[in-house]
Amino acid sequence: MSTRGSLAPQVAITGGAGFLGWHLRCAIRMRGWPDPVVLDRTGFEDPAALRAALAGIGTVVHLAGVNRGPEADVEAGNPRLARALVDALQAVAGTRTGGLHLLFSNSTHGVPAGDAPAASLTPYGRSKVQASAILGEWAAAAGARYTDIRFPHLFGEHGRPFYNSAVATFCHQLATGETPKVIVDGELELLHAQSACDLILDAIDAGDGGPLSPEGRRMRVSEALAKLQAMHDTYADGTLPRFEGDFDLDLFNTLRSYRFPLHYPGRIDLRSDARGHLFEAVKTGHGGQCFASTTHPGIVRGNHFHRRKVERFLVAAGEATIRVRRMFAGEPHAFAVRGDTPVYIDMPTLHTHDIRNTGQGELFTLFWSHEIFDPAAPDTYPEAV
Repeated sequence: MSTRGSLAPQVAITGGAGFLGWHLRCAIRMRGWPDPVVLDRTGFEDPAALRAALAGIGTVVHLAGVNRGPEADVEAGNPRLARALVDALQAVAGTRTGGLHLLFSNSTHGVPAGDAPAASLTPYGRSKVQASAILGEWAAAAGARYTDIRFPHLFGEHGRPFYNSAVATFCHQLATGETPKVIVDGELELLHAQSACDLILDAIDAGDGGPLSPEGRRMRVSEALAKLQAMHDTYADGTLPRFEGDFDLDLFNTLRSYRFPLHYPGRIDLRSDARGHLFEAVKTGHGGQCFASTTHPGIVRGNHFHRRKVERFLVAAGEATIRVRRMFAGEPHAFAVRGDTPVYIDMPTLHTHDIRNTGQGELFTLFWSHEIFDPAAPDTYPEAV
């Protein structure tokens, strides 16, 4: 992945407040690129404001879309947004110092299979076909690069249940004590949102145009639910499941995002006898790395976030406050913890966190990560809580 810093483009993201938009903002922050211009769907209601936001911008990622509602509204909604976007881009063409790169978050639903006509698609699929045609035709006429990215089913941390994906719905139901049910056991092709963001940013970095069709992991809805249910059951007492690969890790991190903060801190049984105390800090079928630190009174460690790393904090002696804040959110969640009543907090991915010694003496903390630390790929990004 490129980290071009000040040489990287400033990106405008339509739909930046949505699920994939939030993930893309996180991915841009991790690459050290300039903070993007973020537009939500309401930005399309004011053409003058839309033009002002896009003035001078050379890279636009169009994520805003309509995928729920009456069929007529869905079918008309995506072409309407595409027309509004190209009208604004055309109006501010003279403010750009170079060429324009326009990227569109399309869907496999918007691509007719084989020789099937577009009319055979769903209203949502037809609306995506029409939107892509509007964007592509304008880009060709304007001499802009156009990248049409046909994503499969996207999942990841903080997707909206009953809206973004079946995975989001199942994770929400498991975290809230509901019993998930499979209504239609169709086939899914699952791609994690951060993998989707890598594809977007790599295309920007390389200046790639043309269609892109990333592949996800294929499985039945029931198979995805079975995986999530098994992870949920294993993790119920704090035991970390085994990850067979990155896909399992992404699923688990997605599941954990719905459990935070209500299921933390996690209780640990403290066993005591005449010799002293004993507790089990980490139980896992995966392995990983455990390390420990001492921290002087008043000192803070952390102020960073992780993309995919599972990390556990457990204070074994002393007093501390652990703070955790979702990226781009407001106030952090704060947890006061003590070594004489040990509890664990597993840091959710894409949340910045820190730990402060709030006691009078030395703080002794155990940390565990699902992977052995690699200085060449630390998966650690500075960000003040």
